[in-house]
Amino acid sequence: MTDLVVGADGRARCFWAGSAPDYAAYHDDEWGRPLRGDDALFERLTLEAFQSGLAWITILRKRPAFRAAFDDFVIAEVAGYTEADAARLMADAGIVRNRMKIDAALHNAKVAADLPEGLSALLWSFQPAGRPRPGARADVPAVTAESTALAKALKKRGFKFVGPTTAYALMQATGMVDDHLADCWVPPSERAAPA
Repeated sequence: MTDLVVGADGRARCFWAGSAPDYAAYHDDEWGRPLRGDDALFERLTLEAFQSGLAWITILRKRPAFRAAFDDFVIAEVAGYTEADAARLMADAGIVRNRMKIDAALHNAKVAADLPEGLSALLWSFQPAGRPRPGARADVPAVTAESTALAKALKKRGFKFVGPTTAYALMQATGMVDDHLADCWVPPSERAAPA
């Protein structure tokens, strides 16, 4: 059993991509594709933290509002947010209004802005060595040694809301690992060294 779902277009997708068109589009166009750039990875790190305890579809559907509320996740902009910005975000019904997560996002922007190597280089330095795509849902881990090490490194630098599970979800979403199932239609991505 490969745990694939076949869409109306006849394409076999990973098990989680069949429940909503938003999931299928995210699966086909973004998830597992290598993503680099400090601001782009800050967005994903922030959204993964906001997802904690919620369904990813909630975050995915609110992503345009998150981008508007957080100045497209430009680290330099968010790092300069004040208490007034935190209050503005708490009043924004378009995003997830959780004070701890909002405070963590603003704090993490400040930490990211001060990273000498940049956020992208730091995150990609934890990319695990290549491994074959998983054959079934049961073969997809929630946490790995690399995600645990990444979470520890982020926390050591001062990041918040970055546990090993969140770190692994980030690795999956940004192509640091390729967890598309072996028979999924999405072709394997090149996972070159960080730029």
